[in-house]
Amino acid sequence: MTFTPRALINTIVKLMQPQAREVIQDPAAGTAGFLIEADKYIKSKTNNLFDLSDEDQGFQMQKAFVGLELVPETRRLALMNCLLHDIEGDENEGAIRLGNTLGAAGENLPKADVILTNPPFGAASGTNITRTFVYPTSNKQLCFMQHIVEALEPGGRAAVVIPDNVLFEGSKGTDIRRDLMEKCRLHTILRLPTGIFYAQGVKTNVLFFQKGAVDNIHQDTACTTETWVFDMRTNMNTFGKRRPLTEQHFDTFVTAYGEDKNGLSPRTEGVYDILGAIHPDENETNSLELNKKLESARWRKFSREYIREQKGDSLDITWLKDNDATSAENLPEPEVLAGEAMAELTTAMGEIYQLMKALGADNEAEAQKQLLEAEFGLVEPAAQDGEA
Repeated sequence: MTFTPRALINTIVKLMQPQAREVIQDPAAGTAGFLIEADKYIKSKTNNLFDLSDEDQGFQMQKAFVGLELVPETRRLALMNCLLHDIEGDENEGAIRLGNTLGAAGENLPKADVILTNPPFGAASGTNITRTFVYPTSNKQLCFMQHIVEALEPGGRAAVVIPDNVLFEGSKGTDIRRDLMEKCRLHTILRLPTGIFYAQGVKTNVLFFQKGAVDNIHQDTACTTETWVFDMRTNMNTFGKRRPLTEQHFDTFVTAYGEDKNGLSPRTEGVYDILGAIHPDENETNSLELNKKLESARWRKFSREYIREQKGDSLDITWLKDNDATSAENLPEPEVLAGEAMAELTTAMGEIYQLMKALGADNEAEAQKQLLEAEFGLVEPAAQDGEA
């Protein structure tokens, strides 16, 4: 399970502006952080719900929030968290259901007006993809993306934290991104800085999108016409225990995003300095003024044609030149560097495992998998000859 930083949750909810009477879903609920913050936001706008009718108050407590969590212990924590905030949920299952989003439980979730979620990174044991998706894939994050698009009501909006591989993975990944841009208006991508998750080394982003087109929420083709990208990663400090991420680090992005929850506020390319940025020459007072060119801006717009023709429907859109800041002050913490190496190796091993199975070498693939599991202490090693 991946725990989402509080500063990121608060920022996402502030931008998405959940409203009373909306169904808000988190298909990877964890301890219900997104749902709790959405509830707080709604209560702050409705005088702690007292401005609502009795019927609407009942809706907020019993029907507005629904989550799904795979791990029983985590689900219990989530239920307790919800009850402490007067979120009762369904009388039988509570606000957080127990089950697998990528199985039958995910198909039974109600349609949502808002989806806020951070699907789990990596290959968590016990997560079986038993549900039939239009684009079958073993990549769980890509399956979660398909669930979210299916689960949104027309006009519904979503903010989803996803790792980089979802942006560039080929084959079915390309099909899934293309389908997303057809059925939804993918208006904003936030490239997050490194070091903000317990899963060290994982590079992440937030996708903001609305189902349907600007003029027709029931449209399911050509809904994305342009996508804005905010780079909060390149030439940025690495965050961690010694340098925590705060809501203030997101202030510039929040201003650029605008007041409209669906990204329809007037926007202008630019933004040349943000809190936590690393500049090539900190002593040159005019360095920012000298470098205010579009190619050095952190906030840029890309047309659907550009994404299709120049990027091959990859959403891994980068343009800033990495200053390669290598001072000891700005180097990532050792555990971050080690985590990045481990993440790359894990991804590579997963791809090799799938390749071996595709080539029919199932027994060899399983043998290598069991060897790795024993090496990392995930299973008991086989007894050696002569041992009791």
